[in-house]
Amino acid sequence: MTDPRTKKRLPRKALPAGLRRDTLAVREGLPASQWGENSEALFLTSSYVQPDAATAARRFAEEEEAFTYSRFGNPTVMMMERRLAALEGTSGCIGTGSGMSAILLLLMGLLKAGDHVVCSRSVFGSTIRLLQGEMGKFGVESSFVSQTDVDEWRAAMRPNTKLLMAESPTNPLTDVCDIAALADIAHRGGAVLAVDNCFCSPALQNPVLFGADFIIHSGTKYLDGQGRVIAGALCGPEDLLQSKMLPIMKSGGLTLSPFNAWVVLKGLETLSVRMQAHSARALQIAQWLAEQPQVARVHYPGLPSHPQHALAMAQQNGSGGAVVSFDVKGQGADDLRARAFQVVDAALVASITTNLGDVKTTICHPASTSHGRLSEAQRQAAGIGQGLVRYAVGLEDIDDLKADLQRGLEALS
Repeated sequence: MTDPRTKKRLPRKALPAGLRRDTLAVREGLPASQWGENSEALFLTSSYVQPDAATAARRFAEEEEAFTYSRFGNPTVMMMERRLAALEGTSGCIGTGSGMSAILLLLMGLLKAGDHVVCSRSVFGSTIRLLQGEMGKFGVESSFVSQTDVDEWRAAMRPNTKLLMAESPTNPLTDVCDIAALADIAHRGGAVLAVDNCFCSPALQNPVLFGADFIIHSGTKYLDGQGRVIAGALCGPEDLLQSKMLPIMKSGGLTLSPFNAWVVLKGLETLSVRMQAHSARALQIAQWLAEQPQVARVHYPGLPSHPQHALAMAQQNGSGGAVVSFDVKGQGADDLRARAFQVVDAALVASITTNLGDVKTTICHPASTSHGRLSEAQRQAAGIGQGLVRYAVGLEDIDDLKADLQRGLEALS
């Protein structure tokens, strides 16, 4: 590429090998040659002009690599994909329109009628509905097991099992699975392991280091970091992404928009420092909540009381993450629900919304919102009671956040 005024080529120097995560978060993904801009460009175009009919024919036939149509590929989306793949340590990444579309892309790319999936029963409610409802209609069977009981995963394996799926930590109870153990079970059975890394992001956890094959992201959460866009991504082996998933993405229109990709791309630059700040505040909130008489239990991997604390510290680089959930004390489902609502409604600083990963702290009642469409039996199996409150810690002053929670807790006394 040349500068139109001077006709001189403006090459971008190639990055040296072996760069560390924080450097990759800022530098990876830039094209080898551009006009010389120091910030990634936003390519808002639906299509691309071809030099002649013969070249267009070759490119649409995929005999020559080039951009043709933004449903198939876009330079800004490509930059985001390359950067996220570098952070996750995978050879490839496909950006999608949402986190759920990334999961749909994974399922459609790997599975066919007659195949079997083993999935944690503690995954996001929409994931359970997608497997049971939509994939079930097309002959894919699913078994749901304990997030933390490795023996249950092993026992659920069948000859036709093709995929194991887990979140770690889970939403909203922050249960942590043993990624290495599940990867071993999957690979011994001829299957692959996919891990939703939404709660930790690559700033805290890299599932591929423990044997996971695919990593799922809702870019809507910490990757963006400011609650601005809906986005998703599927990271994994480049050969499988290209051969199994990319054709589905192109034909099915699960495409990530260039603008949303650009927002996530810029969010990745500050991901590490944000996650450190989020997690430090979350630990203080969790420790404080554990001391409050109105709280029955605090769910946070950073606390020694968490059942998988040691495993979480090993997998998550010593961090508990940014999401704290807690059960209020009460008698019976109706009373617990009413008391949890009181805590939520008393919030004046935290936003009452189901999104998380924002610089703004959010608070919600999972049993009636994010997991409200599950049956009561499904919620009980996942451990989500009516007294549970989820608190996704943002970047506000820690004392203001404690005071905000204190208002609600004091109303329960």
